[in-house]
Amino acid sequence: MLQSKIPATVITGFLGAGKTTMIRSMLSDAGGKKIALIVNEFGDLGVDGDILKGCGAENCTEEDIVELTNGCICCTVADDFIPTMEKLLERDDRPDHIVIETSGLALPQPLVAAFNWPEISAQVTVDGVVTVVDSAAVADGRFAHDVSKVDAQRQEDEMLDHETPLEELFEDQLTAADMIILNKADLISEETLGSVRETVTNAIKRKPAMIAAKNGVVPSDVLLGLGVRSEDDIQNRKSHHEQHHHDHHHDDDNDHHHHHHHDHDEFESFVVECGAISSPDKFCASLSDVIAKHDVLRLKGFMNVPDKAMRLNIQAVGSRVDQHYDRPWVGEETRSSRLVVIGLHDIDQSAIAAEIQALV
Repeated sequence: MLQSKIPATVITGFLGAGKTTMIRSMLSDAGGKKIALIVNEFGDLGVDGDILKGCGAENCTEEDIVELTNGCICCTVADDFIPTMEKLLERDDRPDHIVIETSGLALPQPLVAAFNWPEISAQVTVDGVVTVVDSAAVADGRFAHDVSKVDAQRQEDEMLDHETPLEELFEDQLTAADMIILNKADLISEETLGSVRETVTNAIKRKPAMIAAKNGVVPSDVLLGLGVRSEDDIQNRKSHHEQHHHDHHHDDDNDHHHHHHHDHDEFESFVVECGAISSPDKFCASLSDVIAKHDVLRLKGFMNVPDKAMRLNIQAVGSRVDQHYDRPWVGEETRSSRLVVIGLHDIDQSAIAAEIQALV
């Protein structure tokens, strides 16, 4: 069953974007989840593993850190990543969640596609792909704070079998994302951050959720539990190499929605309780419109569908809404509908609650 699969979060982004800092912050806010980390750096850059091992979190023990040092993860999927995953899954104390920090040079698409391999697909699903962007670097017309270090990283990896130009690699990392973290937002003005947001938005056809962050601090309940099943959506995340073999002239107008610019980046969450729904598909379509209108970052919870014995689980990342029946209503449990909404601190809670309640 899908619900029994271990969720895995793939975190990508160039060297220096802040991936490790964000993961360390996430571990300190993991809510007791046992998280296993697969860290993909190599050579002298493999210090990330030591940093994470020293994080001090109870759910971050040394045995839960696996460091792949054989080069860029997307080039060593069969020989390195798959065996590592199999070994992790054979453990008696299996993790609640797997986090994979890719090399800054990794193409996310081959890694996400690997989750469709039979050895993996029955036990793990991609919870979501998170791409970390150095906002200050993008504001300066670059992709990384120190491009020379990224180039040095490329030279050190003897097993790298793709010579993707940095601009294309940057766009491929964005294209694969379910959530984009515009990190280092504290180093630039609000106006400049708006320009960075526009630059990133225009670089890709897909429109994933986008969050500004300072020092890599993003709450774990925003990063984890996306429930996207990214491996099922691989056809919509083609890299530049793959796009060369397809006609990519298509109408993308319906895929855009406006991103509001905010003065602050603190997060707020609140609960909306509402009535039963008779048509899940209609409800989810309308819910997507409410999410897009109010720039809701995350929404998750469950709904009561009267003619079903199971409760309907709802997960939304940006305006993409997924639904599935996760378990039966049990015993004396009251059948109810309850959604947790997560947004920035100035989100209009009363308006959102009223609009969601009006959908049932």
